[in-house]
Amino acid sequence: MSTQSTTDIDDAGRGDHPSRSDGFVRGASELIGGPLGDHAVALDRPAGRESRFWTAARIVLALACLTLALHWVQKSPCQDGAWQNNVQYTRMCYTDVLALYYAEGLNEGKVPYRDHPVEYPVLTGYFMGALGLPVHALGVDNPEINQGRWAYNLNALVLSALAVATVATILALRRRRPWDAALFALAPALFLTATVNWDLLAVGLAAFGLFAWARRRPAVAGVLLGLAGAAKLWPLFILGPILVLALRANRLRAGLVAIGTALVALVAVNLPVALPYRDNWDRFFELNTTRPIDWGTLWYIGRYLDGKINIGDPASMGPFQWLNANIPTLNWVSYALFGLACLGVGVLALRAPRRPRLAQLAFLVVAAFLIFSKVWSQQFVLWLLPMVVLARPKWGAFIAWQVAEIGYFAAFYGELLGAATGRPVFPEGVFVLASSLRLGTVVLLCVLVVREILNPERDAVRATYADDPDGGLLDGAPDAPWLDRWRRRPDTTAPAEPVPAGA
Repeated sequence: MSTQSTTDIDDAGRGDHPSRSDGFVRGASELIGGPLGDHAVALDRPAGRESRFWTAARIVLALACLTLALHWVQKSPCQDGAWQNNVQYTRMCYTDVLALYYAEGLNEGKVPYRDHPVEYPVLTGYFMGALGLPVHALGVDNPEINQGRWAYNLNALVLSALAVATVATILALRRRRPWDAALFALAPALFLTATVNWDLLAVGLAAFGLFAWARRRPAVAGVLLGLAGAAKLWPLFILGPILVLALRANRLRAGLVAIGTALVALVAVNLPVALPYRDNWDRFFELNTTRPIDWGTLWYIGRYLDGKINIGDPASMGPFQWLNANIPTLNWVSYALFGLACLGVGVLALRAPRRPRLAQLAFLVVAAFLIFSKVWSQQFVLWLLPMVVLARPKWGAFIAWQVAEIGYFAAFYGELLGAATGRPVFPEGVFVLASSLRLGTVVLLCVLVVREILNPERDAVRATYADDPDGGLLDGAPDAPWLDRWRRRPDTTAPAEPVPAGA
């Protein structure tokens, strides 16, 4: 990371300190004496050896490490793999990383895709094998070790490193606003779900891709986003906003380069598995095609309400119940709604009074995918974390969203425990309420981001930067000449008749 300029240091330490630039934090700071004053000595000011060391960026990185360490402690009751008496649910410490080490046959030395079908995209399967198979080999030579514990801890170490690297990337993208990255570092969602699955692999690669785009390396950005898409599907959706913004800025070549290299990377990673082990490779697509409505989704909420409405007539089915019984139709409805949302984001990008920032559109597209998807697992919240920080670094709505995620996390484990024991922990309506609050807060964030796109003067990032710090080749570029002609309405007012002289 390059050395900060004096302007960056001043902005980071004073003008863009959250207590001065964020209304929610400014109000909360009154409890401890008010916002940072004009004569305060900022941590990023080179006033002495101690202040030079404890910069805002280093504090944020330390906070991220603390959050991840606490997450590891929270998962510790499940690390031995001896899940008796539903301890994985009562302690809320379940993790796919450990469960699938055994379920995918890694403890037996099975190679993902070659020896066993894997329910994830290929780069995640590679990652599972790269970390799991050495643990199996170690266990063969040392039968006294607990393979599951070693496998989880190795995965947790690498995933945590990716999370810290993501924070460092956010800091690099927001050198004048380092405290924005604290939203990610201190997020309860990171504490609760960091190693529930391997999502941080895709999150880290996507963050690196955005950084490469910001540094005007569209080919590198495309490769990284393609690799991220080979780990989880959602990073590929970022390519859509890149293309639309490049079109508006008359930099279409850069957008096409990013998309082209992303596709090359995606194909290059998939082919070695798709060709020789087609059936095992296809497991991911098969599951996504045949899965019914999953817990916590918009469709799950609708199905519950259908049941309440039709309680007097059990034989009748509401629309959501009917969709759950007709999975192909459910798939197409979900895809169609997401496609319409993407179309709306594209129109917004072209019609907005000022070209939106990349992070704003990327957040809207990924959020729309989750809102209309039939699957919304607890750890998918990690997908949105870096997008929210870059798109709308304001604490008020962010905290409301995180509180809703905490409520959903607790309700989800209550639902799991009830399903495992056959004795409901609480009425299903409690879980539906938690799901609705999570959905509602994400929709609220989308509304707020759209409002700031339509009213750029409300955008906290643009109050600090001239245009888009994530824009790369688009940063500061004027709109394409055709855009004004396309947006200009023809003047239908007839010119006034000339007044005769002497009239």
